[in-house]
Amino acid sequence: MKKVIIPLAPGFEEVEALAVVDILRRAGAEVVLAGTIKGLITGRNNIHVMPDATLDEAGGGDYAMVVLPGGAAGTENLLKDGRVKRLITAMNAQGRFVTAICAAPTVLSAAGLTKDRTITSHPSVRSELKAATISDERVVADGNIITSQGPGTAMEFAFKLVEALYGKEKVEEVNRGVMARI
Repeated sequence: MKKVIIPLAPGFEEVEALAVVDILRRAGAEVVLAGTIKGLITGRNNIHVMPDATLDEAGGGDYAMVVLPGGAAGTENLLKDGRVKRLITAMNAQGRFVTAICAAPTVLSAAGLTKDRTITSHPSVRSELKAATISDERVVADGNIITSQGPGTAMEFAFKLVEALYGKEKVEEVNRGVMARI
């Protein structure tokens, strides 16, 4: 079973986090929602989510992938958290999947992970992306870096993550029950 960690910060975009958790778990991944703070975390639309663990408790696992959900406030909180930068930097150095959606590609950019990469993001944050080629595609995979544009692309993003971990056959298997347009 492949392990995935999703750091969850106050103000996270609920669709981007929860659609990804759902699809990855349907595919058989062990997904750990790791709160940047202890207890319930409130998303941008006042949905309260109880993480599986804190980031400190969950860190150091043998993760195949890290997923950063967006949301303006959530992304700002991820940017301010040194543990998130250390996690994504270490995982990138090991060639593991480092992924982000909506505004969260700015976290990858701030950590220097997007240099000479093609990425996408929500249009509102593109001016903050440094040393990257920006694509208008809804989901972009460039090596171990996978990015997406926003809540409306969350399902496509989730299925791209499944494909990266398990292949296209698993995507087709999971989608038989989900019936997403991907």
